[in-house]
Amino acid sequence: MKNKKLLASLLAGAMVLSLAACGEEPSGGSVEESTPEVQQSSAEAEPTPEPAVEPAPEAAPASIDFEDGNMGFVAPYMQMANAADIELAVVDYNGSKALEVKNLSGDVPYVAIDATSLLGADVAKVASMEADVAVTYENGTFNAVEGRILAWSGEDRNETYDNWSVYLESRNPNTAVAKLDEGEEFVADAGNIFILNLTTDNGKNDGNGNATMYIDNIRFLDASGNLLTADTTVAFVAPEGFESSGVDLSNLAAVTDAVNFEGFAASAGGWAQAGFTMPQEIIDALVPGSVVEISYSSENGDMWIVMNEAAAGWMRVGQPGGEGTPAYYNNSKNVAQITYEQLAALCGDDVSTWGSTMQCEASGAWEVFSVKVGQAAPVYALSNAVDFEGFATSAGGWAQAGFTMPQEIIDALVPGSVVEISYSSENNDMWIVMNEAAAGWMRVGQPGGEGTPAVTDGSKSYITYEQLAALCGDDVSTWGSTMQCEASGAWEVYSVRVGTASSFKMNNNQVNFEGFATSAGGWAQEGFDMPQEIIDALVPGSVVNISYTSEDGTMWIVMPDAAAGWMRVGQPGGEGTPGAANGSICQITYEQIAALCGEDKSTWGARMQCEAQSAWEVYGVTVGQAPDAE
Repeated sequence: MKNKKLLASLLAGAMVLSLAACGEEPSGGSVEESTPEVQQSSAEAEPTPEPAVEPAPEAAPASIDFEDGNMGFVAPYMQMANAADIELAVVDYNGSKALEVKNLSGDVPYVAIDATSLLGADVAKVASMEADVAVTYENGTFNAVEGRILAWSGEDRNETYDNWSVYLESRNPNTAVAKLDEGEEFVADAGNIFILNLTTDNGKNDGNGNATMYIDNIRFLDASGNLLTADTTVAFVAPEGFESSGVDLSNLAAVTDAVNFEGFAASAGGWAQAGFTMPQEIIDALVPGSVVEISYSSENGDMWIVMNEAAAGWMRVGQPGGEGTPAYYNNSKNVAQITYEQLAALCGDDVSTWGSTMQCEASGAWEVFSVKVGQAAPVYALSNAVDFEGFATSAGGWAQAGFTMPQEIIDALVPGSVVEISYSSENNDMWIVMNEAAAGWMRVGQPGGEGTPAVTDGSKSYITYEQLAALCGDDVSTWGSTMQCEASGAWEVYSVRVGTASSFKMNNNQVNFEGFATSAGGWAQEGFDMPQEIIDALVPGSVVNISYTSEDGTMWIVMPDAAAGWMRVGQPGGEGTPGAANGSICQITYEQIAALCGEDKSTWGARMQCEAQSAWEVYGVTVGQAPDAE
């Protein structure tokens, strides 16, 4: 195929310039150039024959041509930190129907195509996928673009990719091709998908706005080039690791009051560094409790910082296996975080001695899309949640809309609770307005406003009882009867609920519990004997991470052989405190286990099991170390 996770280093704009200079198609193009016919003169004039009228060529058969209007098998992919907000629709384009992809935010659009659902058992026959891809701009200009087709292959959905481009106006649309090489085969029922993105938009770079992309005539081909038939009536089924919105913050902190490191986009080969001079606002943001967040891709999934001018010496910070502790990585291996404390441990507490430059590095070829610095904040999970029935509304920027709080919501607003708002907004922010509070008309959770900002990820906003009480007072009866929402740009709220707040822990140095994959029905336990490396990793400050699904989102641990007795640990409403669980990740801390099973882990028994109150499946278990344990 390809460059496995190897990053393109030439921009399409440079490619276009080289094409203009040489007048030839780049090597590797899929369309052959025709050779001009030599015109020969004749001594005698001959009658000019009538030109033959050739029928218009028929379009090649396609697995999906969108003529039926179906598009339920595609979905935006939003896990990448540079993912754009997009709008999908089937429209008339270029004489037929096509999938239109409108870029609403100017970042990178990602469109996932559910090959598993479309092809059923035949997905295992796929050797390549082709698609006709075109771009337009509102001002009518043409600009070269390029992107990738990512493939999630095999049981573990390993990611590889092929490049595509539209580089000439006369070849717009152009054919994008993704090939599955040896070792990249799709497997039936494994959630294998393709994701098409547009990474370089020269029109946007030239001030022409965002490209609108059109995708048509998708062809799934087997190894002999035979077309595979797709069932376009199916609905997209998100595989593990795919979320319809939001950024994967597993193992990470949320970041509030973030400052963007403007212009930090770079790439390099393995063990090569690239970076930029830190602007003053980034230096000012590097304070105790802050975190550097890097949105990236890399061949081996790792990423760290190099402080090449530090007074303490040339420093790799966050390198796995290097000095200090490794960076914190999400499960998607596309966001890395490095704390101020990790930087200070190697470079010293005085930021002025860290030098003027921040660089990135990884052990394999890498690309960084963005860097920001902000305050580390909890990533929340709710248990015992109460729905605010009927809370669905929308408004323009700086406009408020909301509803009278029912009694069950007022009763749920107690110390340790959190308000969860599911939303979308133009600027990704969202907060609460308590417009009838006795203390006054209050914005709670507004970034840059009074109090502390809400924790948001672009799809969920979390505001704690403590944040509300800090501005409105400890007595909920003085908060007024109405709760409203507001954001700095046009916004829509889909639901609101209030529940007991559990927070996920940042953790790194993860040890994999080999072979922990199992499933069972509700209230049934399954698990395995703990290997020595897992027992050794269970120390104060450690965290058990469970990757799972369950019908109702619950998950906890059972320690069936503990000397203290058969113990459910992390069960909502059970003994002890509930674990942090969001339907895909569950965390149980060492301290939660010790509170029920005792401080001496030698008395915990040999086995660790999982359980939920509905049918469940666990894909993997790790034990990691939280910052306080390092």
